[in-house]
Amino acid sequence: DTSLAEVNSFGSSVPISPSSMINQYKFEDGPELRDLFITVDDPESHVTAIETFITYRVVTKTSRGEFDSSEYEVRRRYQDFLWLMSKLEEAHPTLIIPPLPEKFIMRGMVERFSDEFIKTRRKALHKFLNRIADHPTLTFNEDFKIFLTAQAWELSSHKKQGPGLLSRMGQTVRAVASSVRGGVKNRPEMFTEMNNYMETFSQKINLLDKIAHRIYKEEKDYFNEMKEYGPIHTLWSASEEDIADSLKGIASCIDRCCKATEKRMAGLSENLLPILHEYILYSEILMGVLKRRDQIQGELDSKVDALANKKTEENLFSEEIGKLEDKVERANNALKADWDRWKQNMQWEMRSTFTNVAENNLRYYEE
Repeated sequence: DTSLAEVNSFGSSVPISPSSMINQYKFEDGPELRDLFITVDDPESHVTAIETFITYRVVTKTSRGEFDSSEYEVRRRYQDFLWLMSKLEEAHPTLIIPPLPEKFIMRGMVERFSDEFIKTRRKALHKFLNRIADHPTLTFNEDFKIFLTAQAWELSSHKKQGPGLLSRMGQTVRAVASSVRGGVKNRPEMFTEMNNYMETFSQKINLLDKIAHRIYKEEKDYFNEMKEYGPIHTLWSASEEDIADSLKGIASCIDRCCKATEKRMAGLSENLLPILHEYILYSEILMGVLKRRDQIQGELDSKVDALANKKTEENLFSEEIGKLEDKVERANNALKADWDRWKQNMQWEMRSTFTNVAENNLRYYEE
């Protein structure tokens, strides 16, 4: 169709397919100028008298001046990743920290410490660190640098320097006290819109996740039935001389269909399901970020109210309010910038994921 060729901005030499359009979009959207490369691989099982756990090798290559070397290799367990995430949230309460996989796999798809569980977790941990490395602010966090470079004993020593239990409890109590005071009076409209967007996003992504899991289960049941169906025709051909060739042909066709279905299932379990689940976790993280922004705003509102009702110590209150106004402005600016970045990445990733699913389905039906 010449009308389609005329509007194709990629030129006639490039095949017109959804994936080529996605790749072009990504290339034009932002050329990558990376100076930090991280790989998570080589899982190892450790069994002690107290516990069993897995460690992963984390290899970092960098050209940044603030690193003492250009390459590092350390081993980290899941608890170390949790520590890093909590330190990033503590240092940047209104930035969108990438999600970590849960401690236990959901939906009973795989058993803990099985090969599939470890493979799924390794991929998720690899993505977690690289999302941080690609973030314009988080990538320069000091705890992130220590996580990538410190040996196990050094990291353990650094962890002990963090806030004590009482300090953490105090922060939690303050956060709860702030959250139960009621809604924020002076929340900018932009953040109300973000909140509404995330509520709708959360509902839709959870629904998509349920549908995807249902499709995967139906495919698996179909695949298991087909696996039994093929050999029956092969056995049947041995007792039916006149139609033996036809029965063997059907058995061969069923075998090819089995292989095509298996590939399609692998595409769903490796590409679609993890992405949907990651964005379910993202929706929870974003709702938490919006609450933390509201807590900062709530603290400012309560000081303004206190100043209006109390004429004494006006200078002290004015100084505190000035500091809180700066804090709210920094929090708002950080979240606004991160929101735009996250939304753009999410839209690209969703578009790319569903395009790949569509192309896999086309290949499956052709086979």
